[in-house]
Amino acid sequence: MDAHVRDLRYFVVTAEELNFTRAAERLFVSQPALSKQIRRLEELLRVQLFRRDRRSVALTAPGEALLVKAREVIQVWDEAQRAVSDAAAAEAAVLTVGVSSSVGRGLLPAARARFAERHPAWRIRVRQIDWEDATAGLAGGAVDVALIWLPVPGQEAFRTRVVATEPRWLAMPAGHRLAGRSEVAFEELLDEPFLALPESAGVLRDFWLAVPDRGGRPVRVGATVSNADETFEAVEEGSGVVLLASGNAEIYRRPGVVTVPVTGLSPSELALAWRPDDHRAVIRDVVQALSPGPRLPG
Repeated sequence: MDAHVRDLRYFVVTAEELNFTRAAERLFVSQPALSKQIRRLEELLRVQLFRRDRRSVALTAPGEALLVKAREVIQVWDEAQRAVSDAAAAEAAVLTVGVSSSVGRGLLPAARARFAERHPAWRIRVRQIDWEDATAGLAGGAVDVALIWLPVPGQEAFRTRVVATEPRWLAMPAGHRLAGRSEVAFEELLDEPFLALPESAGVLRDFWLAVPDRGGRPVRVGATVSNADETFEAVEEGSGVVLLASGNAEIYRRPGVVTVPVTGLSPSELALAWRPDDHRAVIRDVVQALSPGPRLPG
C-alpha cells in the first residue's frame, strides 16, 4: 500500500512544528487523529520518523530524508491539481465573487482591470448573497471568492486578506433624537432598538450588534434584516438603528437616513476570502487583483 499525499502533508506539518498539538491545530484535526496517521506512515515505511519523549519531538535520520522528498511530492501534486483545475475552468472563463453588501471603495473596477491583464479571456461576475450566509456563498461553493465582513462563522476554514479597515458608524432615521450630532458614543445607544442580521450569521451578527461592547447588557432587537435593502428600509421606517462601516455610510446615503461616527468601538474589517484547497492560478490572481500588496506564492 502506498502513502497518500495527505499523509505526507501531515508529516511535513508535524516536522515543521515538532509539536503534535500545534501541528494538529494547523491541520484542523485532533491530536489523536494526527498521531494515528503518523504511526501508520511509520508502519508503512517501516522506520521511525520522529523521536518523541515527554519534553520534545525531533526528526530521526529517516525523517530528515523523507522531509525533503515529501515537500517535493506535495509541490508536484499541488501543481498538478492547479493545472487540472485551470483546464476544467477554462471553458467557463467566469470567476464569481460573492458579496453581501455594496463593495464600493473602487475595489471591483480596479480589480477587473488588473485581473484582465493576466486573464483577458475571463470575466469577474459579482453575486449578491443574503446575510443568512455570512460567508457570501463561499462556504457552500456558490462563489469562487468572497468579499466579507469579519468575523464569520467557520472563518478558520478559509484564507482571508483584509482589504479595508474602517470605523463603525451609526445609521438612524432622519428624525432620530441623535440625528443632529457630529458623533455618538456607543454607551448612548445601549437602550436603542437595533437591526440584527439573521441568527445564522453568528459572530458577524454579534459584531454588528456590538455584543462584546455592551458589558453584558442585552440587545434590543427592533427587527431582523437579510440584506442591505431591507436594512435601510427598516431604518427609514423607524424599526431600529444599525451599525455599518464608514465606507458603506457613503454608499447607502439616502434622504430618510442619517449616519454619524460612533466612538468607543473597534473598527470593522472587509476581507477577501477564498478556500485554501482551491489551487487554481486564477484564484491566486484574483486575490492579488482585489488586494494589492505582496504577491502570493505559487
